[in-house]
Amino acid sequence: MKSSISNTRIILQTAIASRLILLTLTLIWRSIINPYDTSASMNPNCLSTTTTTTAPTVVFPRIAASVENGVVWDSVYFVRIAQCGYEYEQTYAFLPLFPAFILILSRTVFQPLIPLIGDRAVLALSGYFVSNVAFVFAALFLYRLSVIVLKDPEASLRASILFCFNPASIFYSSIYSESLYALLSIGGLYFLLSGSNNLASLWFALSGCARSNGVLNAGYIGFQTMHRAYDALFLQKNLILAFRVLITGFLRCVFIFIPFVAFQAYGYYNLCAGRDPETSRPWCKAKIPLLYNFIQSHYWGVGFLRYFQFKQLPNFLLASPILSMAVCSIIYYVKLQPTVFFSLGFQVDPKTASFLETQTSTVSREDQALRRRKHSKQEVGPTALSTDSVPVEKLERFSIIIVPFVLHLGFMVATAFFVMHVQVATRFLSSSPPIYWFASYVLTSHKGWGYLIWGYSAAYILIGTLLFSNFYPFT
Repeated sequence: MKSSISNTRIILQTAIASRLILLTLTLIWRSIINPYDTSASMNPNCLSTTTTTTAPTVVFPRIAASVENGVVWDSVYFVRIAQCGYEYEQTYAFLPLFPAFILILSRTVFQPLIPLIGDRAVLALSGYFVSNVAFVFAALFLYRLSVIVLKDPEASLRASILFCFNPASIFYSSIYSESLYALLSIGGLYFLLSGSNNLASLWFALSGCARSNGVLNAGYIGFQTMHRAYDALFLQKNLILAFRVLITGFLRCVFIFIPFVAFQAYGYYNLCAGRDPETSRPWCKAKIPLLYNFIQSHYWGVGFLRYFQFKQLPNFLLASPILSMAVCSIIYYVKLQPTVFFSLGFQVDPKTASFLETQTSTVSREDQALRRRKHSKQEVGPTALSTDSVPVEKLERFSIIIVPFVLHLGFMVATAFFVMHVQVATRFLSSSPPIYWFASYVLTSHKGWGYLIWGYSAAYILIGTLLFSNFYPFT
């Protein structure tokens, strides 16, 4: 208990310190290097404004300018959406939860600052606040989740500290939705493994309202449902219970998709409903009018193998470290117990998979499970993700829990490499817990590679703060 409290304090201090370091580096780089694009401070009137107005005079214009200079790249969209709503088709690529938090804070907690630094600077300040506070809580939830999975507080502490200095750190301290998504996704996983399935579903649903890939978290619910229904049907011979488990799991998955689907419907209503079919946008006429996919393809050129061009080789090199770590971690987890992975966990004793089971009738279910899967017992070595040797039953418990994490990571890696702008992989994969669990193991078992991981993170933090904060391209 004391160790857990101590580690929590260390993570809290490290997370806050890492954000202060990022802020300091950003300020230093901005003070000595001229930005590539000086349009960050431009702020035309909202389209809904019928008359042209000039910005009111503020008390501290230099502070206001310094804050607004941080509104670069996608931050421009988030601040603009919070200020003016969804004005253009391409803005619908940015989901509404993060801009909503920015707007709420700017009109409540930070509203007294508007006369001092102006409305847009307050919006930007609100965005910074949401991102950095969300990051600190995401780091704390990652530790609590890691303790459940790794069964090793020290390995969990290392993983969480690595997260605090991950190579995409600049995005977690900027006006981007990465921090909010990480908090909701990792927090949802913690609640799921703690048995709070309804709360987990709520957090997963909110994550899908922060970033589109949040809907993939429904896969964790689906994996849990699949195993619980199997056990209910074949172990307990209870068809009604199996049906109830399937219905409950299905409804939870639907619930997770609702925010994202509702936002697509909102976009359709604003851009397509009531318009002349001859002049409406192509996606409006599709059988499934999915606005998000159209925007990604039309405005950013996202699509299967569309980024496989020789001129994009530098971007593939930029993404190669995080992709290599992710692939190595997947291979490592699979090799740990291949039978478990290729059977999706059905050939391992389910008494060891706590998050797949209900919180009741544990003893009877264990006995039944042993009878069903006794043929799958096999010799296993010490766990590879915790540096200490642990009993076989803990290793089996660990292995089945890790299966959905690795499947999720594998899908994300394939999407980043074959479909997306590959350089985005650095931040796209940076909220995936298995990467940090694997890196935590490498730090102690292969110190040379561990130094390389720290060097990689430090280099990307330095380069990221330099390039990104000055409107130069970086991932």
